[in-house]
Amino acid sequence: MLPEEGLLNYILDRSQGCRHITLIDPGKQSAEEATRRVISAVGAGSRMIFVGGSTDTPDEVVHNTCKTIQEALELQIFASSQDPSSEEDLWNVPVVLFPGGAHALSPAADGITFMMLMNSQIRKFLIGEQLRGAPYLDKFGVEGLPTGYLVFSPGGKVGEVGQAELIEPGQTDLVNAYALTAKMFGFKILYLEAGSGAATQVDHKCIESARQVDELCLIVGGGIRSGEQAAIAAAAGANWIVTGTLTEDAANLEELSQRISEVVNGAQSSSS
Repeated sequence: MLPEEGLLNYILDRSQGCRHITLIDPGKQSAEEATRRVISAVGAGSRMIFVGGSTDTPDEVVHNTCKTIQEALELQIFASSQDPSSEEDLWNVPVVLFPGGAHALSPAADGITFMMLMNSQIRKFLIGEQLRGAPYLDKFGVEGLPTGYLVFSPGGKVGEVGQAELIEPGQTDLVNAYALTAKMFGFKILYLEAGSGAATQVDHKCIESARQVDELCLIVGGGIRSGEQAAIAAAAGANWIVTGTLTEDAANLEELSQRISEVVNGAQSSSS
């Protein structure tokens, strides 16, 4: 659902402190299961949904997941509008594509992280996939969010597939140079990624180094499983925290809600 102030303005707004994004991989669950998890996550305080992740998930699966999630959120908004004690705005969260490539697109999404994998060593993820996807996104009317994407050690599957020259802990000067480059390219968002299911999160000193380029909105993901880890990233300067594996690994929706709440509270308590 598109926020009233517009998608990019919603993302760039810092007045709410460090907020949480739930990442849904449509290749790892049915659209119905994904939607149940989204409703639970949003109810626990998540303020944006990313749909994507797997490199080989076809666009029909991505589209069905986005469409099913959007319909469920619309129903929640309608139900809240009938109950004066309910918070209607709670459910008005955007659904944004976080694609593994130009094959994983959907007109049902509110926007897309239109990314350059800045530390990739191959053309495909610097400009190739973007060239393939742009005409379809223009046709769909899906808003592109100009995003620089950096993969940190250990990197996981995205580092492997993207052939990224991984950034190691302590390489703060390099991170700052990347952040300055992202700003000069005109990117509004810089995504710092440790990899799905990473054993360690992005080095807080690297986040601090990127934060020195204040014009950028920092999204940080990978390896964050607790409120304490979320607090570390938020205190270092993250504007958004992304979790995906945490959601997938939950035994049930109650556990998922508890985990999301913990991460949301950690991020909010340490927002810079």
